[in-house]
Amino acid sequence: MVMRMSTLFLRTLREDPVDAEVISHKLLVRAGYVRRAAPGIYSWLPLGYRVLRNVEEIVREEMDAIGAQEVHFPALLPREPYEATNRWEEYGPNLFRLKDRREGDYLLGPTHEEMFTLLVKDLYSSYKDLPLSLYQIQHKYRDEARPRAGILRGREFVMKDSYSFDVDDEAFKRSYDAHREAYIKIFDRLGLDYRIVAAMSGAMGGSASEEFLANATSGEDTYVRSPGGYAANVEAVVTPAPPPVPYDDAPAAHVEDTPDTPTIETLVNHLNEHFPRQDGDWTAADTLKNVLVMLRQPDGTREPLAVGVPGDRDVDEKRLQAQVEPAELEAFTDADFEAFPMLAKGYIGPGVLGEKNASGIRYLVDPRVVEGTRWVTGADQSGKHVLDLVTGRDFTPDGTIEAAEVRAGDPAPDGSGPLELARGLELGHIFQLGRKYSEALGLQVQDESGRLVTPTMGSYGIGVSRAVAAIVENSHDGDGIIWPREVSPADVHVVATGKDETVFTAADELVDEMERSGVSVLYDDRRGVSPGVKFKDSELIGVPTIVVVGRGLADGVVEVKDRRSGERTEVPLANVVAHLRSLLRDS
Repeated sequence: MVMRMSTLFLRTLREDPVDAEVISHKLLVRAGYVRRAAPGIYSWLPLGYRVLRNVEEIVREEMDAIGAQEVHFPALLPREPYEATNRWEEYGPNLFRLKDRREGDYLLGPTHEEMFTLLVKDLYSSYKDLPLSLYQIQHKYRDEARPRAGILRGREFVMKDSYSFDVDDEAFKRSYDAHREAYIKIFDRLGLDYRIVAAMSGAMGGSASEEFLANATSGEDTYVRSPGGYAANVEAVVTPAPPPVPYDDAPAAHVEDTPDTPTIETLVNHLNEHFPRQDGDWTAADTLKNVLVMLRQPDGTREPLAVGVPGDRDVDEKRLQAQVEPAELEAFTDADFEAFPMLAKGYIGPGVLGEKNASGIRYLVDPRVVEGTRWVTGADQSGKHVLDLVTGRDFTPDGTIEAAEVRAGDPAPDGSGPLELARGLELGHIFQLGRKYSEALGLQVQDESGRLVTPTMGSYGIGVSRAVAAIVENSHDGDGIIWPREVSPADVHVVATGKDETVFTAADELVDEMERSGVSVLYDDRRGVSPGVKFKDSELIGVPTIVVVGRGLADGVVEVKDRRSGERTEVPLANVVAHLRSLLRDS
């Protein structure tokens, strides 16, 4: 069916929406694809819904190709399955919880591991039923604290989630690899510039996971890559620990007066002025910075945590948050300091930290803080620091934690070269769930010998609505969107220009011929609208091929424009449909 702009439910805008921060948000609203209903909640308008369905269809085709079967669960879910896996509490405030008229607890599904597992448990009981892969494309709900960037980070979104069930780990590996290859095909077809990176499993659990990130400067995820092929979300980067350092000849630790040095910079300046070294200047890397945070557990309890990192690095909150999930990070407040009077604010050292020390605060350090390393750090007295404090001799932390910032130039964990930092948008995430959910919900099948075994599961998600925005982030110019052909709302945008009725008559006939030939058309048949406005709208909307019927008609030609390259070709009117079909076939 031809979409005629004279009757299409569409209004384009010349100005960016005031709340728009990223290019996809600006262009999708201005081009009439989506409309804000509430913070983090968007309505899909006719053109946008066509794009969304095109993305869904690509996902369906590739999932069906690996033998996955589509199902559809309700979005309104009971509490009990999520209690069985502890996620009723673990999800914390991100979960939409509600009660029915009988005071029964429900939630709006953020993801459906529990429901898929229970469905398979209800219907299957033998190894002969496996392997099995099920998927759905459905609206999901998460109560984002700060919904932003339009449909990139909303409270309601469309997601494809699939789950594999295998009798053992070896069979699971085949299912995981099949999903991974399907994802590669999906994102290739979507025309995205993306990278596959190692990732953290987070609240999903499981032994390992990988993310598919679209390269985008607006991306909320930082990832690293090396010349040798290493790639990981920054939260999943493992710091190579240096070897232990001999310390037999290290001087004894000694406390020195260091007044007015509550920051690393002031401390380093004081050390170089009052305690000069023969082997060079003191630097921030010689200091050990101890940062205090509070962890709020899902049940509401609060637990203090101290994190020690080399003073030349900051604590990366996203990396730290990934390590402590499902707890949430909170600032260590003045009231918290009052509750721990042994802490000298600005001069905290290992002496009062750790379960065996005065505060009982758990103390975790960066992996670089290995046995034998010597540090300048707080002496737990205001205006004093301790020098030559040796790890393993003078203090022993409770463990290590990956919380320090990752920098460009850091060595890759696999030795493949220095790291480079980049930004990306998460498009998909695949998890090796193992048996977390099948064990929690009692899913078992009989193996070949009749014994009950617990199936191994995988979970595989794609942000379908997010992919629409990611495509725009990857594919636009100063005039508007440039859709890849497979997801475009139409194959061709026909623009009839001028006031001469013969132009509209010719355009009408051309559009009818296109429709009969299977070419989908967005037709700007509006009377009384200037050519300039029509051209601006065609660039903004972003259909990959634009056909202009106008002044060239007197010479029996129309103009065919490639939206991406800007190349213009004059084509005889009689050959236009054949020319377009050739373009569609070759693209």
